[in-house]
Amino acid sequence: MFKLKCDDFLTYDEATGTYSIAPDQQVRDEVEKKRWKDIGLTVLKDWRLYLMLVPMLLVYILWKYLPITELLAVFKDVGTNGGMLEDLSWSGFDNFGALIAGSGYYGTYYNTFWSTFRNTFIIAFYGLLFGFPFPIILALFFNEVRSNIARSIMQVCVYLPKFMSVVVITTLIISLFGGTGSNGILAKAIVGIFGSDSVIGQATQTGIVYSTRYFRGIFIISELWEHAGYDSIVFFAAVIAVSPTSYEAAQIDGAGKMAQMRYVVIPSILSTVVIMLIMKIGSLLSVSYEKVYLYVQGSGVTNRNGNYYIGATVSVWANGMTTNQPIGMAGEMITNLLGMILVIGSNAVSRKATDVSLY
Repeated sequence: MFKLKCDDFLTYDEATGTYSIAPDQQVRDEVEKKRWKDIGLTVLKDWRLYLMLVPMLLVYILWKYLPITELLAVFKDVGTNGGMLEDLSWSGFDNFGALIAGSGYYGTYYNTFWSTFRNTFIIAFYGLLFGFPFPIILALFFNEVRSNIARSIMQVCVYLPKFMSVVVITTLIISLFGGTGSNGILAKAIVGIFGSDSVIGQATQTGIVYSTRYFRGIFIISELWEHAGYDSIVFFAAVIAVSPTSYEAAQIDGAGKMAQMRYVVIPSILSTVVIMLIMKIGSLLSVSYEKVYLYVQGSGVTNRNGNYYIGATVSVWANGMTTNQPIGMAGEMITNLLGMILVIGSNAVSRKATDVSLY
């Protein structure tokens, strides 16, 4: 512990041999005394704004913080009597050992967990590889459209899928690419182009969307179609915030449209791109449970079991653990912890490389 002395916060007058408080220290002390009073006066002055925060705080408390207490279930025994989670005995890290190392009585879940984790990582990686740059390209394209009416119409068209239900999206994709016993419009077009004897043509007989060969590609395309337009809003806002004088200076130097994008627009929005990339990496392993489940477990699909092995994610697997909930919760916690590590790591790398970070 550091030992405080008078000289640390008082000024010594050698002429009188006394101590006094420095003027700047007096100002700091007065500010510190009035700090909470000033905060209270600010809250009273803008009480309407703070009142609007109450619903958000309630949502976070009820749906984000209170459920954290249920995470204790991952440290309890799965049990065989089907009892409530609070009635199960304490097992420590046995559930994690069963999933990570395949140890313990419930080590039989080892293979299925890592199979679904592999699916989750592959789908998430392709989603990041193709899904992240496309909204940026879309925002740059919108910026080059000079007609406000044409740009507004195009923006509404690409934003619309985001506001559709997941069930509507999956039903539409199934209808386009064909389900069991029927061929969708796009499936028929594919057969017309490649022929019914081709590999992709044969897949249309049972539905391309249910083919283990093309499922991941169709899933990524549907995710891109659904989210790209909405995700471009942030990048478009950053693009239109670029100063017009920067474009004028580039034009004077003889830069064309592509050169302006490369040397003016992209460097100006780089900080926004880095922040959004870090946030995207944080949700890398959080693949949509509902859409995957609707694709994988669609009713009447004869080959859905084969599709399950290449499409089922950790969230689908965990929600299927109805009789062994602690094991499923342990699997979800592992992916969430890895997501947190990815955010911290990517944020540290970004701070070192570009001086831009979340915190």
